[in-house]
Amino acid sequence: MATQSPFFGKRDREAENLTSRPAPLMGSSTNLSGTPVSPSTLTTQAANAAASVAKEGGSKLTVGPNIKLKGVEITDCDTLVVEGLVEATMDSRVMQIAEQGAFKGSAEIDIAEIRGLFDGNLTVREKLVIHSTGKVTGKIRYGKIVVEEGGQLSGEISFGTSASSGSAAKPASATLQAAA
Repeated sequence: MATQSPFFGKRDREAENLTSRPAPLMGSSTNLSGTPVSPSTLTTQAANAAASVAKEGGSKLTVGPNIKLKGVEITDCDTLVVEGLVEATMDSRVMQIAEQGAFKGSAEIDIAEIRGLFDGNLTVREKLVIHSTGKVTGKIRYGKIVVEEGGQLSGEISFGTSASSGSAAKPASATLQAAA
């Protein structure tokens, strides 16, 4: 007995929908309400849509649940979302570690939001947020820090990053656990 893909026939239905509408005249387009739209308006709308996508996050890598990514260097990634396990070195804008996620290695980040586990060298140039389920261990440097009640932070912790000018980093060995 042959089985069909759940997507089988979908393209045929879409083609029927497209052919059931009259084709626009060359050089003109209409919006969803049928109002004519000039080509220059379409170009402007496309440029605005592309700009908003770039502002929202740019390049994004998501390592899903039960996925293990080991022994890599992650580059040119604006946002890393970790729901599985990542063992890597990276330099990025934003890192988000989900509750079930874990990152081991070295990272230089503008903004880090930790709900899961981070173990290694972490440099956060702007803001480090450790949520109540988050645990960060290793050598940590940060610009600003927020630790929710229940969040854990331990290791060699220092204020300021190597990119900070005018403020000397003050290393301190500490273990910090917000009261539950």
